[in-house]
Amino acid sequence: MLQWSKKVVKSVTFDTEIADESLLAQVENYLESQPDKTFSHLCKEALWKLLCVPESTLPPVNTASRSHLEQQVADLQRQMTSLEARYFAKESNRIDLMESQMLQLTQQVAILTMLLNQQPPTSYTPTTVSQPSPVSEALPQEEDPDILRIGKLLDDF
Repeated sequence: MLQWSKKVVKSVTFDTEIADESLLAQVENYLESQPDKTFSHLCKEALWKLLCVPESTLPPVNTASRSHLEQQVADLQRQMTSLEARYFAKESNRIDLMESQMLQLTQQVAILTMLLNQQPPTSYTPTTVSQPSPVSEALPQEEDPDILRIGKLLDDF
């Protein structure tokens, strides 16, 4: 049986082939983003996964790595809380604006209703077509030239 010393060093060779160069670039990018890990850690993790070793038999994650992950989780939670607060504040402002606009519209409808109720009722007869209606007196409108022309035709008819 082969016995290893406490520390065994094995080497990995990357050829100049495109696949190997691409893999090496991925390894370098990963290690740059994970400053607490080494190439050795990465190789061991890959071997554990490749050999389908159950997680219960994996060596415990070192405390530096665990605290780094916990810090990242805490940062993400703070970012989420901040994002939620900004979102709810924005939505609250939008709702307040809509409520204000609804109140203004309600007040305008009430004023128009009062104006309509103050005017005496008029009956519709052909002779009163050219007379302004109570609504048009209360709300000044620009006269449309097409309507004037049609009105003259109706008067002539």
